[in-house]
Amino acid sequence: MITATELAFAFGDRFLFKDVNLKFIPGNCYGIIGANGSGKSTFLKLLSGELKPDRGEISIGAGKRMAVLAQDHFAFEEHGVIDTVIMGWSKLHDVRAERVALYEKADFSEADGIRASELEAEFAELGGWEAEAQAAVLLSGLGVAESYHEKLMRDVDEGIKVRVLLAQAIFGSPDMLLLDEPTNGLDLDSISWLEEYLIEFPNIVIVVSHDRHFLNSVCTHTVDIDYGKMRMYTGNYDFWYKMNRILVQQLKDQKKKNEEKAKDLKEFIQRFSANASKSKQATSRKKILDKLDLGSIVPSSRRIPFVGFKPDRDVGNNVVRINGLSKEIDGKGVLADFDLTVNKGDKIALVGKEHLAKTALFQILAGEDEDYGGSAVWGQTISKSYFPMDNTRLFASDLSITEWLQQYSSSEDETYIRSFLGRMLFSGDEALKPIRVLSGGEKVRCLLSKLMLSGANCLILDEPTNHLDLESITALNEGLIEFDGVLLFTSHDHEFVTSIANRIVEICPGGVIDRFTSFDDYLADKQVSALRDQYYHGHVIAEI
Repeated sequence: MITATELAFAFGDRFLFKDVNLKFIPGNCYGIIGANGSGKSTFLKLLSGELKPDRGEISIGAGKRMAVLAQDHFAFEEHGVIDTVIMGWSKLHDVRAERVALYEKADFSEADGIRASELEAEFAELGGWEAEAQAAVLLSGLGVAESYHEKLMRDVDEGIKVRVLLAQAIFGSPDMLLLDEPTNGLDLDSISWLEEYLIEFPNIVIVVSHDRHFLNSVCTHTVDIDYGKMRMYTGNYDFWYKMNRILVQQLKDQKKKNEEKAKDLKEFIQRFSANASKSKQATSRKKILDKLDLGSIVPSSRRIPFVGFKPDRDVGNNVVRINGLSKEIDGKGVLADFDLTVNKGDKIALVGKEHLAKTALFQILAGEDEDYGGSAVWGQTISKSYFPMDNTRLFASDLSITEWLQQYSSSEDETYIRSFLGRMLFSGDEALKPIRVLSGGEKVRCLLSKLMLSGANCLILDEPTNHLDLESITALNEGLIEFDGVLLFTSHDHEFVTSIANRIVEICPGGVIDRFTSFDDYLADKQVSALRDQYYHGHVIAEI
């Protein structure tokens, strides 16, 4: 068990949080949520001992092992991949290293023999003989091919390093596992594997993530950092979010009676409990709603942006017809004889591991790349707006946010322009900030303002959830569900894809899979799985 008592931490005169009293119990997974800058990662550093609290204390059971997902991706450059994983359990790694060094001695003495006997016993007791095999299983589950297992960390790219460090954290089933954004850099297959692993993990997991599907899949509790406080609630992120929305709505209407409030909340809890009882998580753990304290739940102070896309014109029957599209990047073909007909009402998610191909396709469709073979013919009723994954060039000026957005409007009414910025939480002097100094999340919110302002009836979005906080992702998610135009998009956010898309297209090295279905059904389709194996067989898949 981990216990935080009267914990407080400040940067200068500003307290991130204070008077924190929490207990983390084995068998549960705790998701830490809060606005950007609220102190989520800082709290993990306090638990791990990397930072010291200004007051209060953190108590960890004697003899318990804590593992932390390393954030320095280049800290193990001189070590092998398998060795780096095993280093996650320092006790086993030290015994293993001493044992190897001892047997390599040229002048092996009687004392060395006695020490070797002690090490052999300890090595066996710690499971040392199975360590390399277990490390290999973790790496494979996280999408690290066997061809990388014997390499040095300096010889693999950063995408592989991220996965190796995640395997390092979970190696040896630590008593306490602290994970800060563990799904970053993982593809959907690897995220799914990690979810299954953590659902069955018997000890304490404390995780910070912007991936809602991941939080909903693995978390039994939610810890919200707000008002400078930390409050723990039973249930996953969706439960907290929907409960919070009910409370916020009821606060807006002061005429509602407490009895009505309690009735609405209890009805919601009953529905949630009925659904949760069917899930693997609920059946593998105790019922998490039994001890829910309604009085402990307070509405969040965080502002949630409004995202709504209203097309200026209805979509006609002809959207875009793509024939024989081919594209090379640095002499390598990323698209070859690609065909696709997009229909009215389509919300297409481009999925899979061929990320260069997806981005190349979007750049061609958006009119930003004219160096390709084949054709892409748009219907006369279609107006399109593009959200690029790399937006650097769009913000390379000294314009203010308002001036920047003004470029994309035929209206000179500043109040009209500011109304779109206000929806994305740029109000007052915030709208006058120079775009050069914006954070990644602020740039994304600017681009979403641009898309809303465009009135386009076809949106092309390349990883639009990158850099956004949970509230903004949820708002964008809801806005795209309501959007009645055509949508082509990519995202690593499982919830985002499965709740929006009605058609899935996967570009594989050996062909294209195109299904009119939801993403969850696509993943569960055995015929699709067999076709993917066929298309990928014999091809080298670029790691991410």
